[in-house]
Amino acid sequence: MTQSVESLPEPDEAAKKRSRDLCSCISEACEQQGGSIAFSAFMHMALYQPGLGYYSGGLQKFGATGDFITAPEVSSMFSQCLARQAAQIFNEMEQADMLEFGAGSGIMAADILLEMERLHALPGNYYIVELSAELRERQKRTVMDKAPHLIEKLQWLDALPQQAIQGVIVANEVLDAMPVECFRVNDGAVEQMRIVAEDEHLKAGYAEADEAMLEQVRTIEQRREKTFEDGYCSEFNPAVKAWLASLYAVLDRGLVLLVDYGYPVQEYYLDERSSGTLVCHYQHRAHADPLWYPGLQDITAFVDFSAVAYAAVDVGFDVSGYTSQAMFLMGCGLAELHQSVVSDEPRQQLLLAQQIKTLTLPSEMGERFKAIVLSKKIDSPLIGFAMQDYRNRL
Repeated sequence: MTQSVESLPEPDEAAKKRSRDLCSCISEACEQQGGSIAFSAFMHMALYQPGLGYYSGGLQKFGATGDFITAPEVSSMFSQCLARQAAQIFNEMEQADMLEFGAGSGIMAADILLEMERLHALPGNYYIVELSAELRERQKRTVMDKAPHLIEKLQWLDALPQQAIQGVIVANEVLDAMPVECFRVNDGAVEQMRIVAEDEHLKAGYAEADEAMLEQVRTIEQRREKTFEDGYCSEFNPAVKAWLASLYAVLDRGLVLLVDYGYPVQEYYLDERSSGTLVCHYQHRAHADPLWYPGLQDITAFVDFSAVAYAAVDVGFDVSGYTSQAMFLMGCGLAELHQSVVSDEPRQQLLLAQQIKTLTLPSEMGERFKAIVLSKKIDSPLIGFAMQDYRNRL
């Protein structure tokens, strides 16, 4: 459920000043672009502007004191399941590395490494692509706390490795934080959202869509087998194909495992979902205004997994599995992991049961989150998709 911005807690003065500084940068960008910028450019600055953006400005984002909780923060069993899927592939390789995007607090890296150590399948290197200096420090602290003897496995990078790697690339809740373009259909014409700056205030407006957006919207209509009605608003990720192409280029052999919340195209662009899926998070409250204090809140959109699959095939990957988070975790041995840590202590039993529910129930993360695997030169059936594979829905 989304809330109105009036019900959100008021940021403190230091935070407001930082948001104003970011708004000045965005206003300047609008000026340089002739008065307005595309929504994707605004979203990129709001999230990633050096020192001021939401992900690059040092705010507490993850966990109970942040703005949202991710699956690795809910339970180490999530990361252990990912490790088991990676270990299955590592056993076929003489030398294998892991690469993680969006490592957050570092908890997933620590838990994956500990489980892979237990499975005798440690990677040669565990790369983390991370631009934020503040998050790098936090990730190092987390690994030093949980797995100090494995810290030498980690390497932090500003970009993808120069040399091609074999192994597994993993990205949990990364696609939803990639900048999107917003569109609407008005009088039969496609229009794109643009951000304008007036008197140091940012406002959203619509302009005639450019050719690239028109082509993208027509492609979506073909895939959903229906044109959009007047007034329909939604969004798409314009960068997913280029991002996947860069992963294909750096991966000599192995898997790309993506876990995120989203739908295949037929469900994403339902007639009744006519306001799109864009949502903002601030202190565990969801709302729909991306212009509320830019830089202080997360801005995300659900993932169109059909678009991911089409783009993956276009760049050369095979789509080797697509299922719900619940089915993926069960396929990777969640029940067995649960049994291995359960005890007679009632409080611990209750905590573990709650973690399992959060990860797997349809009303929690179980169905809303999906796992998709893209492969290169890998033919083995994958354990994470043995129980259920929804590729026919893409």
